[in-house]
Amino acid sequence: MRAVLIAGPTASGKSALALSRARAEGGVIVNTDALQVYDGLHLITARPSAAEMAEVPHRLYGTVPPETRFSTGEWARAAGELIASEDRPLFFVGGTGLYFEALTKGFADVPEVPTAHVAAAEAELAGLDGEARARLIAARDPEMAARLKAPDPQRVARALAVKAATGKSLAWFQDRTHSPLLENFEIERIVLNPDRAVLRQRIADRFHTMFAEGAVPEVEALLSRQLNPALPVMKAIGVPEITAMLAGDIAPAVAVDRAIIATRQYAKRQRTWFRGRMADWSWIET
Repeated sequence: MRAVLIAGPTASGKSALALSRARAEGGVIVNTDALQVYDGLHLITARPSAAEMAEVPHRLYGTVPPETRFSTGEWARAAGELIASEDRPLFFVGGTGLYFEALTKGFADVPEVPTAHVAAAEAELAGLDGEARARLIAARDPEMAARLKAPDPQRVARALAVKAATGKSLAWFQDRTHSPLLENFEIERIVLNPDRAVLRQRIADRFHTMFAEGAVPEVEALLSRQLNPALPVMKAIGVPEITAMLAGDIAPAVAVDRAIIATRQYAKRQRTWFRGRMADWSWIET
């Protein structure tokens, strides 16, 4: 069996490359992005269009209700079932590094953490600087604290919530990693690496297009569901900015500018992660 892994920062052209390759090779495209799994945010998360999805089979796109938190372990289980059922070439495309690690290195099967624990951890971290977060996680979970290179809010909140919900350190689960999902596969590994200036312009152009084509009604529909603001879909880039615009707090142009800046910052973090963890992949300048 053969699998092609296509990673890269947001707006780097991953979906277009996957579509071209899968069409030519009779393959199946599998979503490897943590936000594109959610239903309700088609434009904001830049999911493939209906026309693109009709050309070749696409899997794990928009399959999770927005009210849900979908962990890496849950994605890995869904991907594992798909891998076992397919005999066609598989094209994994996305920007979530941990999903690719589940495919190639294995994954830690952490139990689902109740939303209340996550919300409590996030509330406790609100307003704390890096030093304060480091002290907190060191006091609550010294084993996990030793593994965190930087005590960023998301990782610290995750560790605190897991400890509160299970009584065990996240490190305990990480030490019991499952086998790689693509064990015994022939794997082609690709990271798309656009020129920085080109990527910045693509990000700006894409969000202007999203805004013009219906991102605002998409966020309005999401807000009408009165979801917990701590859920991943409520934090997707574009949602907080458009929410502030709809509340009358900022002008439309400001919302667009803020979303573009946030996306560029996210792309920078993705590149840093890929360079650190995927240096041995094939890097393609686009």
